[in-house]
Amino acid sequence: MAKPASGPEPAVRFSSPYEEALLNVLRSADYLHREFQLRLKPSGLTETQYNVLRILRSARPSGLTCSAIGRSMITPEPDITRLLNRLKAQKMLTQQRDTHDRRVVWTHITASGLDALAQLDGIVEQAPKDLFRHLSGEELQELTRLVKKLRCGEQICPEKVQASQTGKPSFTGKPSLQRLPPSALLRHPPE
Repeated sequence: MAKPASGPEPAVRFSSPYEEALLNVLRSADYLHREFQLRLKPSGLTETQYNVLRILRSARPSGLTCSAIGRSMITPEPDITRLLNRLKAQKMLTQQRDTHDRRVVWTHITASGLDALAQLDGIVEQAPKDLFRHLSGEELQELTRLVKKLRCGEQICPEKVQASQTGKPSFTGKPSLQRLPPSALLRHPPE
């Protein structure tokens, strides 16, 4: 029978600094995702459901189409229709057909959805402070710069374009709805 090794575990070896960086970014993203989800768990909402409600809150009073919600998501959702149906069943949102084009369905957040977000606002605002508490302000700026560079390469990140147009950055890191072609917005008249 082999004798178990004693002492410290052997150092993990990576094939390259690129592999080490990739695995550290992936593990860190997974850690942050799980920790954020734990903060949302008491509300009964998933991170994706929270994201949809947050997007709809910012689109009041006109609402958004299913495809516009999908484009605004932090993480792409392959079955956005089913996700919206679950939130609709929880009375967090309503949907109605466009009066001019019956193929278009408008989604609006309800008072119940707004209440759920209001209860989470403080938790969500505190989460980054808790999760990044070990980093100084300078380290946070450097981390943000490096992650943006990683995600966008030499191109200008969409949130920089939005910030230059609107004066405020995008929460999702994706282009703002103002940058979409007018046909994609399909705003319907107020009710």
